Amino acid sequence: MHPVPDDRTVRLVRDAQRGDTLAMAELLDLLAPYVGRVCASIALDQGADAAQEALVTVFKSLRTLKDPLAVHGWVRAVAVREAIRTAHRAARTVPADLSTLPARGDPQLSADIRDVLDRLSPEHRAVLMLRDVEGLDERTAAALLGVRTGTVKSRLHRARDTFRKAWTS
Repeated sequence: MHPVPDDRTVRLVRDAQRGDTLAMAELLDLLAPYVGRVCASIALDQGADAAQEALVTVFKSLRTLKDPLAVHGWVRAVAVREAIRTAHRAARTVPADLSTLPARGDPQLSADIRDVLDRLSPEHRAVLMLRDVEGLDERTAAALLGVRTGTVKSRLHRARDTFRKAWTS
C-alpha cells in the first residue's frame, strides 16, 4: 500500500485539477516510475505501452478524482486496468511461439522467471503483483480488479501453483 501522499503531491493534484499544466507535468513525472513498475509487472514486454496509456488516462481523468489524498490508489487502479487491457490486446495480435518454450525438465527453465511469468495470464500476473508485491489484501485487490474476493483467491491460488510448477520443473 502507498503511504499518504505528501503535501507537495496533494498540491500538485489540486493545481493540476484546476488546469495548471506545469503542475500536471510535474505530477505525471512524479507518478511515471510507479506506473511503469505496475504496468511492467503485468503487461511484461508491453509494459511501456501500458504505462503510457495509463498516464494518458490519468491526464485526461484527473479532474474526476474527488480526494487528492487517494491519488496513489487511484493511479494504481488505472495502471492495473490498462496493463491488463494492453496485455490482452498484445496476446490477440501476437501468436504464441511454442517452439521457444523450454522443454519440461530443461535446467534453464528454473532460472528464467520472465519465461514463467510469460506463461501466466495478465489477470494472474495482476493478482500476483497486487498481493505479493504490493501487499494488498484480497478484498482490496478484488475491488481494484472489479471481481469478487473469491475470484481473487482462486486466481491467486492458480497463479502461485502455475508459477511454482513451472519454476520447479
